[in-house]
Amino acid sequence: MRFMTLRSTMIVGCVIGVIGCAAEDPAELEGASAEPADPSIRRDCADGAGPCVVSGVAVSAPDDAEAGGFAGVLPTQYPFWVLQLNLCNSGFAGCYQGGQSIPEGSTVIRNNAPDVVTLNEICENDVPQLASTLANVYSGSTVVWAFKAAVDRRTGGPYKCKNGQSYGIGLLAHIPGTYSGYATYSGVYSSQDTSSNEERVWVCVAATGNYYACTTHLASTSGSVALNQCKYLMNTAIPSVRSSAGGYRPTVMGGDLNLKYGGWPYDAQSCVPSGYFRKGDGDVQHIMATTDFTFSSSKKISMTYTDHPGWFVALTAP
Repeated sequence: MRFMTLRSTMIVGCVIGVIGCAAEDPAELEGASAEPADPSIRRDCADGAGPCVVSGVAVSAPDDAEAGGFAGVLPTQYPFWVLQLNLCNSGFAGCYQGGQSIPEGSTVIRNNAPDVVTLNEICENDVPQLASTLANVYSGSTVVWAFKAAVDRRTGGPYKCKNGQSYGIGLLAHIPGTYSGYATYSGVYSSQDTSSNEERVWVCVAATGNYYACTTHLASTSGSVALNQCKYLMNTAIPSVRSSAGGYRPTVMGGDLNLKYGGWPYDAQSCVPSGYFRKGDGDVQHIMATTDFTFSSSKKISMTYTDHPGWFVALTAP
């Protein structure tokens, strides 16, 4: 059984020396921003692929984030739940509803207690806000959050929301075992729809000793490009992340792939590699998981302030 307790939460930095932690001095990080260090935020620019990944840790009990000195494995037979949300919060799209999708997303998170939330069409500040919601769901828990901005073809910099914040994709990752740090990995796809100013990206979080979680939002105006991007993520990028992060761990990926199951000629199922299964919402949102997870159930969650339902998949850890 899983227990949920609502408690006040705070954002904290991670422990120096733990995998994935930021150094106190930004100059100590390869390619790091020259901005003053903020102990609650890490900027990972080492991959050199588009905008830096911005990440942090939200905890409902601050001491718990610093307690683990060894890798905590994903608990055996743990009910592991994944939620995909496209929140349409850029401010420009016709589905934008004045930012109301963010509190609505918080409600969906509180009501469903996912372990991983994959976020599309969000602004940078939305991600730590939603991470605080998820940390409040679990007593004494650690939640890692990460944001990766899409690239603006016109400037080469981050694509922007109407409010001036960077626009892109995000991840929330609850750590059910002992927290022992994390690392982020990201990239910009080489295959892009050149008719769009938004260049699509991917991001993964490696929760040390636990699991890998990834998200992406693929090209919306070219099925062939979306399929190329999907195949690259699943067949090249994620295996590379595993190699860099210390080897195989159970893996989940969620996102708005702009591909449908059975779609012709671009079928979402054709980018599912061996060793994974896929569960889709009947439209363009999909969650993939390695076959060491067991599928339990799935559901669509109606939402008012975005043009996509929430897509929830319940798994059981190996």
